[in-house]
Amino acid sequence: MEIRLMSFNTQHCLNYLQQKIDFDIMANAIKACGADIIGLNEMRDKGQAEDYEPQTEILANKLGYYHYFAKAIDFAGVNPYGNALISKYPILWAEVILIPEPKVRGYKGYYEDRCLLKATLDINGQKVVVMVIHFGLNPDEAENAVKAIIANLPESRVVLMGDFNLPPESELLLPIREKLFDTAALFGCQKFSYPSDAPNVKIDYIFTSSDITVEAADIPEIIASDHRPHTATIKI
Repeated sequence: MEIRLMSFNTQHCLNYLQQKIDFDIMANAIKACGADIIGLNEMRDKGQAEDYEPQTEILANKLGYYHYFAKAIDFAGVNPYGNALISKYPILWAEVILIPEPKVRGYKGYYEDRCLLKATLDINGQKVVVMVIHFGLNPDEAENAVKAIIANLPESRVVLMGDFNLPPESELLLPIREKLFDTAALFGCQKFSYPSDAPNVKIDYIFTSSDITVEAADIPEIIASDHRPHTATIKI
């Protein structure tokens, strides 16, 4: 059976052109891609600030899908922010794996707590693990994210997707490439995902284990968030 995957950094569901939270444009982007399983980055949940709503639930309800929010950080201590999963298929189990902060911050850039969402889906009686991640901006954060992925990676039937904040040539991705297949190999030509109106870099990814057949992959020319979505069609 064919399944359509989508990795999408929504920038907390902010309409990139109008600069306002817009759930309809995000839901329509997902529908336009025909996505069955969607890994989301930069999602908010219900908090004390007025614009911190349960965004994952709102989007999932517009699609009629299952959902799970994975909190990475509470901004101001009261506003949850992190990754999320929306799925046409039931989510049997899910957990939030916090990525360790570097013991010593080796760079002057912005640091932020990050997490890895790991979930098991029931796809017509078959179990598939889906992992959603958003890497930090600094190399030491990326190193810890890669270690977290490798330490929690199942041996079979796994999809890994998210915003890695690294270009394809980055050596930091090599441990992942040794274990998983980069669906971008099926693009046929160079494609970029950021920024959505004039992309010049690819930092969003979908990886799969070798027992999953990848039939197609793309970065559709959709301007909804500041990132274009990354899609892949797989066969289980």
